[in-house]
Amino acid sequence: MAGTLQENEHTEIQSLLDRLKSVLGPCGRLMVAFSGGVDSSVVVAAAAQALGKDNVLAVTADSETLPENELAQACELATSLGVRHTVVETRELDNELFCANSSDRCYHCKSELWQRLVTLAAAEGVDAIADGVNADDSTDFRPGIKAGDEAGVMHPLAEVGATKNQVRSLARELGLSNWDKPAQACLSSRFPYGSVITAGKLRRVEQAEEFLRGLGLKQFRVRDHGDTARIEVTAADLGGLAAEPRRQEIVEALKALGYTYVTLDLEGFRSGSMNEALR
Repeated sequence: MAGTLQENEHTEIQSLLDRLKSVLGPCGRLMVAFSGGVDSSVVVAAAAQALGKDNVLAVTADSETLPENELAQACELATSLGVRHTVVETRELDNELFCANSSDRCYHCKSELWQRLVTLAAAEGVDAIADGVNADDSTDFRPGIKAGDEAGVMHPLAEVGATKNQVRSLARELGLSNWDKPAQACLSSRFPYGSVITAGKLRRVEQAEEFLRGLGLKQFRVRDHGDTARIEVTAADLGGLAAEPRRQEIVEALKALGYTYVTLDLEGFRSGSMNEALR
């Protein structure tokens, strides 16, 4: 029975991959907004099979909102996929509407990104632009998707109905090393709506999360509430962080970064937790 279930799952994922490649096949020369996460990696890998590696251009946006380690990983992964890859600099912090951090912040961020990529696509002779939006993304508050729609960006994973779990299965099917990489989001998502975003604040959050990553944590966030750092980790990691000497190490490290209070969120990690205030 177990073997049959595995065979059925493999058949289902292979069928989903075939549908994804059929969506990508007519694209000619394709540009993919490539963060290095599992979603955009699947789109790039499937496009490379459907169109040929020379017809796929992966583009990574670099700005103060992207952790340095994420950029390095994206560059390394693009090399392993064998497609052309370029990094473009975006300047979200030059946009007052983005820095104001209202609930439509992501719309202004993505508008900046797609404006840059549409211009680059014209220069490169690219026929279409795609992103890594999946079918589950429509269940959360994602104003950035609207900016992509306005720019004519394709959402191939969403088009074939691929959920996040199915995307991970697709990544395994494609042999991607990052198939189980924890979901990431730009550093601006660490701040409550209405809290002005600055380069200094972004850097402090990045350093705090880099410290926690150094402790071996994989799925976590440091939410910045001014003088308070609210740490979200998985339920399995809650006890370890509260125990000595780890608790004291974290308190000292984050206070050294300028936080007055260091808290551990008992509800644990959940993606997009800042959107809870909107509800």
